[in-house]
Amino acid sequence: MLSSLQVFLVDNGSLRPAATLSLRRVAAALSARIGNQVHPVSLLHSSGIASEALEGRPAELLEPAVARALAAGARSVVILPLFFGPSAALTEYIPERVGALVRNAPDAHVRLADPLVRVGGDGAHDTRIAEALAARVEACWRERGWAGTQVVLVDHGTPQPAVGAVRAWLGAQLAQQLGTAAAGVYVASMERRPGEAFAFNEPLLEDRLRQSPCNQGRVVIALQFLSAGRHAGPGGDLAAICAAAELACPGLETALTDPLGDDPRVVAVLADRFTEALTADPLTLRS
Repeated sequence: MLSSLQVFLVDNGSLRPAATLSLRRVAAALSARIGNQVHPVSLLHSSGIASEALEGRPAELLEPAVARALAAGARSVVILPLFFGPSAALTEYIPERVGALVRNAPDAHVRLADPLVRVGGDGAHDTRIAEALAARVEACWRERGWAGTQVVLVDHGTPQPAVGAVRAWLGAQLAQQLGTAAAGVYVASMERRPGEAFAFNEPLLEDRLRQSPCNQGRVVIALQFLSAGRHAGPGGDLAAICAAAELACPGLETALTDPLGDDPRVVAVLADRFTEALTADPLTLRS
């Protein structure tokens, strides 16, 4: 019998199998922590991955998964975003698309939890994501036999200033976590849209690695990414940006940290977001 409470962990989606497999590991760890099954789903893309590359189990997308749950009798649905900040996916896409599903289940409550990082307010003293980033940097130092390098925190880049503020917030927290162990901590974005309106994404990583002091010596690139998709995965866009910078700047040596998705602190934050969401206002059909 279908449980009346259905929980979905959603990421943006990727055509790389590693991203979906990572999402499933996080969902399994979260299920064990909250004592309720958590279904791993994506907003887009992942359903295009061949099931053979996913241990024989096809990836699922959020919208049809929630629709099936409601049709099967679920009357309480919690959606947990595996997102750092309030992207348009959370402020527009999910409320509009999933909110419309309540038309066919008016007695159901579908609730959307907050993202991983809240800038200011209640999030001011929550350093868990920064602690996870610091642990990844320190692990990179140990593996390479490095110490005291420059550190560049890089995110994807965004059209949303509120998401850009998360990068700046985490950069400041990461600097506090690493303290004097790092030579310096800087922030950058992988890419940005053209136009002055999106200048808050500057500097881009490719430019940061050509500017002093990050254009020489050893530099650790701390990935503000949750899984190894086409950007953060082996041979991905970030690795290519670093390789090009090393060619352009003799003496520069870079190393990328692992993505954060499976860090226990990420799972702990998600568990808190689940508890909070149980009493949050449900999504409604937008006019």
